[in-house]
Amino acid sequence: MANPENMKAARSTYEGFIAMTKWGTIVCAIVAAIVIAIIA
Repeated sequence: MANPENMKAARSTYEGFIAMTKWGTIVCAIVAAIVIAIIA
C-alpha cells in the first residue's frame, strides 16, 4: 500500500500539473488568437 504522506505529495503534484496545463492551454489559445488577428 502507498504511504499516506506519499499520496499527499503525489496529489499535490498532480493538482499543480493540472492547474498549469489548464492555464497554459488558455494562454496558448489567447496568443494564437492574437497572432491570427495580426496576420489576417
